Amino acid sequence: MTVGRVVPILTVPDIDAARAAYIATLGLTEVMNHGWIVTLADAEHRHQLSLMTRDQTAPVNPTVSVEVDDVDAAYRAAIAAGLTIVHPLSDEPWGVRRFFFADGAGNTVNVLSHRG
Repeated sequence: MTVGRVVPILTVPDIDAARAAYIATLGLTEVMNHGWIVTLADAEHRHQLSLMTRDQTAPVNPTVSVEVDDVDAAYRAAIAAGLTIVHPLSDEPWGVRRFFFADGAGNTVNVLSHRG
């Protein structure tokens, strides 16, 4: 399994205001907007940041997203490691397969792969 990218996620009460502030302050551009989550990036898309009001299908908001090439392998590894699964392995309507786990410090991690 290979990690493709790691994106921090900030929970915000007003996504439009937060989006505008990060764009104006850091010069980032919007690369994804689902209304409840917005991802901003630099010109090369190497550095990204997501802003989220409330996750659409999960019981909690994650603090970070980790994109991998094989989410099923990552899920099996998380189970084998005894991690707490917060959101089950799911195919989401916006084109990702993902699950959330909680680490020992209580951080919630969204692990995902984009579907075909």
